[in-house]
Amino acid sequence: MAGGRPHLKRSFSIIPCFVFVESVLLGIVILLAYRLEFTDTFPVHTQGFFCYDSTYTKPYPGPEAASRVPPALTYALVTAGPTLTILLGELARAYFPTPPSAVPVIGESTIVSGACCRFSPPLRRLVRFLGVYSFGLFTTTIFANAGQVVTGNPTPHFLSVCRPNYTALGCLPPSPDRPGPDRFVTDQGACAGSPSLVAAARRAFPCKDAALCAYAVTYTAMYVTLVFRVKGSRLVKPSLCLALLCPAFLVGVVRVAEYRNHWSDVLAGFLTGAAIATFLVTCVVHNFQSRPPSGRRLSPWEDLGQVPTMDSPLEKNPRSAGRIRHRHGSPHPSRRTAPAVAT
Repeated sequence: MAGGRPHLKRSFSIIPCFVFVESVLLGIVILLAYRLEFTDTFPVHTQGFFCYDSTYTKPYPGPEAASRVPPALTYALVTAGPTLTILLGELARAYFPTPPSAVPVIGESTIVSGACCRFSPPLRRLVRFLGVYSFGLFTTTIFANAGQVVTGNPTPHFLSVCRPNYTALGCLPPSPDRPGPDRFVTDQGACAGSPSLVAAARRAFPCKDAALCAYAVTYTAMYVTLVFRVKGSRLVKPSLCLALLCPAFLVGVVRVAEYRNHWSDVLAGFLTGAAIATFLVTCVVHNFQSRPPSGRRLSPWEDLGQVPTMDSPLEKNPRSAGRIRHRHGSPHPSRRTAPAVAT
């Protein structure tokens, strides 16, 4: 209830649920993401290739750490950027509440668990939004790594690190009579290069860096759009959201320019991250809206806020009101029977 004392609600299941359910699920997701990316528990699918295929003959750009956007920088941005934005937004919402003249916000209850633990609405919102964001970040990593493991799509520099022996494989070089590739190689031992580099060069679709950036940007942009309140300007929030989109787009451009991914890999990563973020925001945190203190679900009209109302003209026109009363069974004023006069 806005402007009043916070509602108190006792719950002895919030701490066990957080420790034994949500923390366990988050730990399982983190472990699965680690297994998919840093171990060979799930071997990468070995996809064949055509001899002298120009799609995969780009020069080797070097290790991932030598990129202009290394993985360490990407992970730092997708972790720190949304976390700081949500933290600042929730602190501003707690210390600078909405004025009474604005759209009223239905607050949540302060949950009391046991004799010492009190969970205020700002703390619950902060933990909820950051927890869901962390869960989605590792989920996006799982989706991207699983797609790479299942498809085994080669990178543009795959043949540069594979170094196949075309003579032993029976491949003939392109000629004016045969301008295109002439044979599809499916041999497991066709590559003579480093096994680690070859395995890494088979993990292109979808682009994991693009998926993580798209997830972080979509989640943060939806938070800014749905939570922030800016008076007097309609361009502040769109400008901030577009500024957040620029780094994600640049990451995709760099991945393609350095021959680490194809455009299709980057687009698939963008769609994967944006879809996961949209699902979590709309279906899990319910567009970052507060929950009613009594557990009652809000109707669509209450969720939209206070709507200006108009007085009904029927209340101001006694003639129309009399017709309505007559229609519902009340006698019409003009047809009332006159009282009997004693003679």
